[in-house]
Amino acid sequence: MNTRVIMIFPKFENIHVINNIRKKYDPLSDFVEPHITLVFPFEDELSNEELRLYLKEVLKDIKPFEIELQGFRKQVDKYGNYLFLNVVQGIEIIKEIHDILYKDKLKKFDLGYEYIPHMTVGKLSSIELLDKAFEDVQKYNDKFNTEVRKVSVEMIGEVEESILLIEQELGS
Repeated sequence: MNTRVIMIFPKFENIHVINNIRKKYDPLSDFVEPHITLVFPFEDELSNEELRLYLKEVLKDIKPFEIELQGFRKQVDKYGNYLFLNVVQGIEIIKEIHDILYKDKLKKFDLGYEYIPHMTVGKLSSIELLDKAFEDVQKYNDKFNTEVRKVSVEMIGEVEESILLIEQELGS
C-alpha cells in the first residue's frame, strides 16, 4: 500500500529564497517541492480515482484564494525539531480545507492535533542546530504571496521522493 499526502504547492515569484533555506536545513528539499501539508502521510485502500472524486466533491465550493507566508517559528515534538515558515494570510481557508478533507473518508487519519498551517523549511537533528537555524533565518524579512488554485496529492516513493498523483483545481 502506498503512502500518500495531500498538500498545496504554492508558486511564489521569490521561491528561490525558500529553496535556499530548505537546501541548508530540510533533508527532504531534493525530494519534494516547498509545500503546505493539508493531510499528513496516510496509507489507505482508497484508490487514487476514489480519492480524486472525493477531493472534487468536498472541495467544489472552495474558490482559489490568496496566501501570504512570512516569518519563522520553531517546533519541537515527538516527530523532530522543525523550522516552519508561517502562513500569515489564508490561514482560515487552509484550516477549513484541512478540516473538510479529514471528515468522512479520511477521518480515521485525523490524529486530533491542533492544525496550524505552515511550510516546513527545516528539520534538524538537535535542538541546538534548530536554534542556530532559527537565528540564521531571522535575517529574512521576505513576504511570499500567491494565489492557491489547486490541491495536490502525492505519493511518497521508495527514497522519500514525491510522485504527483492528483491535482484538483479549486472551484471546479
